[in-house]
Amino acid sequence: MSAAVAPLKPGVSMPRLSLLGRDLTASIVVFLVAMPLCMGIAVASGVAPEKGLITGIVGGLIVGFIAGSPLQVSGPAAGLAVIVFELIRDQGLSALGPILVAAGLIQVIAGVFRLGGWFKAISPAVVHGMLAGIGVLIVVGQFHVLFDAKPLPSGLQNLAAMPGRMFGLDMTNVAAAEWAFVVGLVTIVAMIGWEKLRPASLRLVPGALVGVVAGTLLAVALSLDVTRVAVPASIVAAISAPDAGFWSRFLSPGVLTSALAIAFIASAETLLSAAAVDKMHDGVRTDYNKELRAQGIGNLLCGFAGALPMTGVIVRSSANVQAGAATRLSTILHGAWILGFVALLPWLLRAIPMAALGAILVVTGFRLVNLVHVRHLARDHGLLPPVIWAATLITVVAVDLLTGVLVGIGLSLLELVPHLHRLRLKVFEEGEGEAHRVSFTGAATFVSIPKLSDTLDRVPTGKVVTLDLTNVPAVDHSSAELLRDWLGRRRAAGDQVEVTGSPRSLA
Repeated sequence: MSAAVAPLKPGVSMPRLSLLGRDLTASIVVFLVAMPLCMGIAVASGVAPEKGLITGIVGGLIVGFIAGSPLQVSGPAAGLAVIVFELIRDQGLSALGPILVAAGLIQVIAGVFRLGGWFKAISPAVVHGMLAGIGVLIVVGQFHVLFDAKPLPSGLQNLAAMPGRMFGLDMTNVAAAEWAFVVGLVTIVAMIGWEKLRPASLRLVPGALVGVVAGTLLAVALSLDVTRVAVPASIVAAISAPDAGFWSRFLSPGVLTSALAIAFIASAETLLSAAAVDKMHDGVRTDYNKELRAQGIGNLLCGFAGALPMTGVIVRSSANVQAGAATRLSTILHGAWILGFVALLPWLLRAIPMAALGAILVVTGFRLVNLVHVRHLARDHGLLPPVIWAATLITVVAVDLLTGVLVGIGLSLLELVPHLHRLRLKVFEEGEGEAHRVSFTGAATFVSIPKLSDTLDRVPTGKVVTLDLTNVPAVDHSSAELLRDWLGRRRAAGDQVEVTGSPRSLA
């Protein structure tokens, strides 16, 4: 378990003051992580920084109360920055509100009809390829912000213009672009250097905060003429209430198509993040359908407020767990700290250089390209999953996010071809005394993930469990990831689990 202080297991009691202290400390850590990311993601999305702060506030104060994953933190996510940028470019900022309202309704309906488990069936190769493509687009777009310039309309254009930005620097005639680049470099060096060298006693101080503070102090100390963050004097002024044409936009096919895309991608990212958070602690597991409903309500509110879409976010969520959060109070309080800071100290935010926020996003985007995962896929599951990953990444960068995901899902169907006559996974369960046996028959593929997941969740704790995979001729990488994670979690909790007929991918 990666958390420094594990959340409580069900049934374990602790004095309320101790719980409050843990949640209070964790909420401050998450607040410090969230502030620069909320603003930076808003800038990367092509909107004002305060739009991201509003989403962070709603994600804490509202979604935090009703979430199905108590320790997950919701807010604006880098994974949606690219698609929001494209939506605003093609349909205008006024279309974003109706799109989010429709996307929120779709998520609520999906949660009501208990469709949350199906998002776990999305191939990990597709998800990681999507995130890698998003990471590339963020890096090549925010690279231009390092020079006090705006990103170009497409990823390929941003990529092609990168050499010109670098060769256009003239350090013998230092102007705004050169100083902005220096601020960005200082931010990146401070962020990465702190994360590698920070003392154990200060491990909870986030690198992103250190980077932004370093870049801001440099700009203030030297009175640099670089572009700064622009936020209104009142956070209420940042709320864009629906205008007269708000409801008429729902008749546009483009709005409904975009809402489906936002709902699908936001839900997938949220539930995958929730699954990752569950691996970090031994406390209450995620209720996926409740989490979907909560995210839908959050996006509904963000749509009516004219803010950014939200998802569950792994960076903030992992910081929450590692800081020792015990209950959902930590998530709620982090939203309150954002609200209080923006309401009382907007002048401080206006001192932050845009290049510093761009630098934070460059590092964030770079980290989304996870080559270690690709090597793991190739080693354990053969050539096809890395091909799916690469095709998804390339299509996301060259075309758009939704097309990339659809291409990845389409290629994932190739994994079903050898098993078309045995796609139905049958489950047989029997329990006697202290023993519980679960036998499977048929191929374990991504289409059987919901049934496989529900079956594993039903397996009782405190018994000797046998999983019989003798009659399972094939386990694809989606099912293998699910089984491996479940086995690791149960064995770490002290349960005795034996697997018979285990394929190589689970060894």
